[in-house]
Amino acid sequence: MPGVRLAVAEREEISRGIARGESLAEIARRLGRVTSTVSREVKRNGGRGRYRAVAAQHQTRWRCRRPRGRKLNHNRQLREFVVAGLAQRWSPRQISVRLQREFPDDPLMRVSHETIYQALFCQTRGALRKELVAELRSGRTQRRPRTRAARHEIVSDKVMISDRPAEVADRAVPGHWEGDLIKGAFNRSGLVTLVERSTRYTMIGALPDGVTAAAVRDRLAALLGTLPTHLARSLTWDQGSEMSEHQRFTMSSGIVVYFCDPHSPWQRPTNENTNGLLRQYFPKGTDLRLVDQPTADAVAIELNGRPRVVLEGATPAEQLRTLVAQTT
Repeated sequence: MPGVRLAVAEREEISRGIARGESLAEIARRLGRVTSTVSREVKRNGGRGRYRAVAAQHQTRWRCRRPRGRKLNHNRQLREFVVAGLAQRWSPRQISVRLQREFPDDPLMRVSHETIYQALFCQTRGALRKELVAELRSGRTQRRPRTRAARHEIVSDKVMISDRPAEVADRAVPGHWEGDLIKGAFNRSGLVTLVERSTRYTMIGALPDGVTAAAVRDRLAALLGTLPTHLARSLTWDQGSEMSEHQRFTMSSGIVVYFCDPHSPWQRPTNENTNGLLRQYFPKGTDLRLVDQPTADAVAIELNGRPRVVLEGATPAEQLRTLVAQTT
């Protein structure tokens, strides 16, 4: 349950588990929590030797009442940066790490993601909270499981992911992409999505004439054809029928396609995460035939302009520009 605060009952179970001599990992597993959540809870509330559920609950309420957003109230430049970041659909964590990159020598331009969340959710009144909430990119407090329509496995002569070079798996060499098709209303429309594994750079392809293997093949060729050869080495996809033209695509582009095992979206983790972000722009049920390529490009530009924690505050666009500059 990432993103959801511990309940009183969970704190009591942590206390009982400690008393029984269980490890924090065992306690976390029983609660369905990640170990780091339980570890932080115990550490901030006295450690294993002094942890008490009731005291921990009181401390949590007190922390939430503290005016941790005061720093944003009194630092106009910092507040404007936070609001601008939220307006671009950056998460509080992305904003925090980007501040460190853009203002490396200015300690006043620092704010933790927790402080931003406190200003959003614990300050119940005031202009600052209204200003921040108006720009917050997501109204949900936790992720929902995503489902997808079943696809017919009619792709022949596949090169499986098990045959993919090791350099692709460890993200050491740029130019290896993950791709997918997100479906629109009644599964009659879609968008091609591509994410480069090392830079997290995203490209989106419109399919205004419908989802066919030929349309997907041509759109992939158009998108990846804009890149230098060394930045378009391979593509990893699942076994959907939209890739039945993969051999023609490889022959014309020189880009080899690797296929995931059936029903294994976690083998394309970067692309799966990006597809979740795209639903902010194109909710389920959207008729994606109405999305033209300029609109798709505009969304990709916005995604590529978001700082990423995994890139230490850099953006995918910055990372890709660096790679291109190194070869020109």
